[in-house]
Amino acid sequence: MKPLNTEYTFISEGKVDFMFPLKYEGDLYRPPSEANSLILQATIGCSYNRCTFCAMYKKKQYRERSLDELSRDITVASGYNPRTRRVFLADGNALAISQEKLIKLLDLLNQAFPDLDRVSLYGNPQDLLQKSVKELIELKKNKVGMIYLGLESGSAAVLKSVNKGVTPAEMIKGASRVKNAGIPLSVTVLNGLAGLEGTEEHALSTAVLLNKIDPDYIGLLSLISVPGTSMHRAFEEKLLTPLNSWQLLEEIKMIVERLELTESVFRANHASNYLPLKATLSRDKELLLNKLNSVLSSKSSRSLKSEYLRGL
Repeated sequence: MKPLNTEYTFISEGKVDFMFPLKYEGDLYRPPSEANSLILQATIGCSYNRCTFCAMYKKKQYRERSLDELSRDITVASGYNPRTRRVFLADGNALAISQEKLIKLLDLLNQAFPDLDRVSLYGNPQDLLQKSVKELIELKKNKVGMIYLGLESGSAAVLKSVNKGVTPAEMIKGASRVKNAGIPLSVTVLNGLAGLEGTEEHALSTAVLLNKIDPDYIGLLSLISVPGTSMHRAFEEKLLTPLNSWQLLEEIKMIVERLELTESVFRANHASNYLPLKATLSRDKELLLNKLNSVLSSKSSRSLKSEYLRGL
């Protein structure tokens, strides 16, 4: 990734996705499904920024960018590609922006891009609890077509240990508001988050929570311990044992075996994952389990992504 003061900024997840004439502050992160979206940096950093496993925004002081700044960026972007169809609002949780300001921002985007299909953004669990169903419906009417929620785990103990700041019950409450508003919900689960000591609790409780929420999309990432985080120190001090590649797959299998969902699309295609997986769980669950069983039975390293290819 390029620093702020460059003519062009490269947005990447292990590879260059595209080059765009906007200047961004610090590193940018986006879901794999937003690879071809215009990335508009509506906020800097994460308003919560206290999870023990996350280092993405530690070098940033959270703030919202002004509508004037954002309007200038939108003008530049519309001149570059007026047929833009998808926009992703970075950074960590643009849903923290006040309703009034967010509606004004969406209005700017809709005016600038007549072919706009969808605006998507990250939302912390705390953000969902601050938005009413009525407000979320208003966002949907203004083209918000996906909210990404960092679920991480369904275990109350694990959520507390990683300082997520919410309980499973609060996760359900916030997620249900998104579902009731008719906005597609994509949740992220973090494989390996509880270490070897808590892998079963993490897997079983996560399956229970996913069944209760029944999200439209599930994105599964595998934990990569980042130096400088509290979690990395816990591994170094032997308070937690990291899962190896096969143990991570066993944990995924425990989750998948217990999922009873409607039309949820399951993806483990993030750069952190050892084994790319995808399925529509109402239809492909057995196929997914067969693939996991086959790889786990063979334990052939050729089935897995090389360690040097994994990334955040």
